[in-house]
Amino acid sequence: MDVQAGSPSPLGAYVRGEGVNFAIFSKHAAHVRLELFDSPEAPRAFCSIDLDPVQNRTGDVWHILVKGLRPGQLYAYRMDGPYDPSAGHRFNHNKLLLDPYARAVTRIPNWDFDPALGYDPSAPYGNVPSTLDDAGAMPKCVVTQDDFDWQGDCAPRHPWGQTVIYETHVRGFTVHPSSGVKCPGTYRGLIEKVPYLKELGVTTVELLPVHEFNEAQVTSSLGKSLKNYWGYDPIVFLAPKASYSSLAQRGGQIREFKEMILSLHQAGIEVVLDVVFNHTGETDLLGSTLCFRGIDNSVFYMLEDDKRIYKNFTGTGNTFNANHPLVQEYILDALRYWVQEMHVDGFRFDLASILNRDTNGNLLNNAPVLDRIAKDEVLKDVKLIAEPWDAVGAYQVGNFSRAAWAEWNDRYRNEVRLFWRGDDGMLGAFAGRICGSADVFAAAGKGPHNSINFITCHDGFTMNDLVSYNDKHNEANKQNNRDGANENFSYNYGVEGRTTDAAVEAVRNRQIKNFLLTLFVSRGVPMLLGGDEFRRTQGGNNNVYCQDNELSWYNWSFFKANREIYNFTRGMIALRRDHPVLSRGQFYTDADVQWFSPQGGLPDWANRGEKRLACLIHEDGGRMLFLMFNAGFCPVDFRLPPVPSGINWYQAVDTSLPAPRDLYPAGKGPRLDHVQTYHLNQRSGAILLAAPNNKN
Repeated sequence: MDVQAGSPSPLGAYVRGEGVNFAIFSKHAAHVRLELFDSPEAPRAFCSIDLDPVQNRTGDVWHILVKGLRPGQLYAYRMDGPYDPSAGHRFNHNKLLLDPYARAVTRIPNWDFDPALGYDPSAPYGNVPSTLDDAGAMPKCVVTQDDFDWQGDCAPRHPWGQTVIYETHVRGFTVHPSSGVKCPGTYRGLIEKVPYLKELGVTTVELLPVHEFNEAQVTSSLGKSLKNYWGYDPIVFLAPKASYSSLAQRGGQIREFKEMILSLHQAGIEVVLDVVFNHTGETDLLGSTLCFRGIDNSVFYMLEDDKRIYKNFTGTGNTFNANHPLVQEYILDALRYWVQEMHVDGFRFDLASILNRDTNGNLLNNAPVLDRIAKDEVLKDVKLIAEPWDAVGAYQVGNFSRAAWAEWNDRYRNEVRLFWRGDDGMLGAFAGRICGSADVFAAAGKGPHNSINFITCHDGFTMNDLVSYNDKHNEANKQNNRDGANENFSYNYGVEGRTTDAAVEAVRNRQIKNFLLTLFVSRGVPMLLGGDEFRRTQGGNNNVYCQDNELSWYNWSFFKANREIYNFTRGMIALRRDHPVLSRGQFYTDADVQWFSPQGGLPDWANRGEKRLACLIHEDGGRMLFLMFNAGFCPVDFRLPPVPSGINWYQAVDTSLPAPRDLYPAGKGPRLDHVQTYHLNQRSGAILLAAPNNKN
């Protein structure tokens, strides 16, 4: 091959003139080899090029320019150096390594990790290196070129106050036969559902991980019928998942992903990616050598004093060394790539508190990597959302890093569930969640827009299952029902699981509407779990991470069966949009909101048994909203506040009434003449609007 020294930047593989420039970091490698392949399953390279440590190394970056290569070329690396786990080094030239900066990776069905073990399994603690060459079992990186026509794409840039998030899974959203799409389970399948998302009224789609991962990763311990469905075990961080693409050509997943982004943007919908920078799919000391471990293990991972052992703040076996300067730069480069080249609009960071730990695992007040992300010229205007905890006790809800970071608010989830279940002592907490959780965020100088409010998310029950099961039912996960959260604050209302009992179904529908009403009238940023708008069920399984099957897929027949819930969800999103007071970025003042007991006086906040509450919210133009919540087991009459002459009360929402009287579009609700009280049934919520006569 015609080769030249090449350039140390940018890292990755980029077409340059009549060839491709390759650059990869390794501080401790003694020898680096670039291998070129002619097919994804090839067990041997057709060309191997050894990089000279003098000519092809600048600092800690190894680089080379190979003439005559074109986009679509397959490549990978081998690295040699010390195999000394006790010193943190696990180099093994027998193992093919993916480029951390690869922008596309070939798909290997039923990818088997065992050949990629960097150690001899018969030796204790992985102390003896493997001599097995794994090239035939490993995916390969793909040289790509950015030639996509974005057609003048412009990011929607919805402000937080207008944002409604829809969390979903690319494959699960459309793979079920009932979805009716031409390309099920793919980026194009999601494109076919864009009109549905637009009609629903959501502004932002949050996608579970799309970084390349191995679907077969969980089969060795749980059985071949199960797969890595969620994808929270990334292998490389810049490559979109190949199996989510309907295009067969090399690198086609990039084009199809961009088509999906463009289609969503043209509909005014943003895309936020769920990203996992806290660990990788290489797992613990007995895991495989796929990428980072074989490139520079002691740099990319946090290690214990016994450097054979990985620090495990993630519960998955290893922890990414996010605040090492080199790893910081890698994370920033990956995020910039998704924004600049792939046009995504933001990120939700899985177990983000881990990024707040230094290289020894200690929690920091202002971690360098988080500070750099918030201030970065490319990233500072995108949506940044943190899951502000980790697997070993760090819990930072309300004070995660800077104000630029929004946070998943699990206190909102738990306390709203408890209130509507009818638990004692939840009145004050529920009021605080409605108002934006000032008690959680104000002390850190944050506001309501820092709170991502949710009732359900991918990790736990769906909303249907929240009102259908007292207990989790994770038997299908083959872990004896030990996995998944035990405290779900759920209730089945008399029957565990599905039922034909009309009375039970009526109260379940009502409770789902109560949750939806609460979510969309609360200050903060609402997030809806995909499928909750039509009562998607997972059969009581609250941890479907390994269920790539009908248990977790969206069954669209539920959309037809539960159109009433869909219409209510769409109506509540519209009501929130029509009343901007509900989504402002400041906490309510006493002049903005007044709280009432059903009798019209002040609530008895100290009464732990009280489950009924109302509030009057003042809007611009003299309008007012009167919100009533009855989580009790008996009906109650709420005394209505007096209104000025020429102003009338209009019914807007009542979750106890059958459709279409449960929710009225703006301006369509019946006027309540000469009414001093409003009768609200048990376990129900209602909204009245005070407006000039005949004008809503």
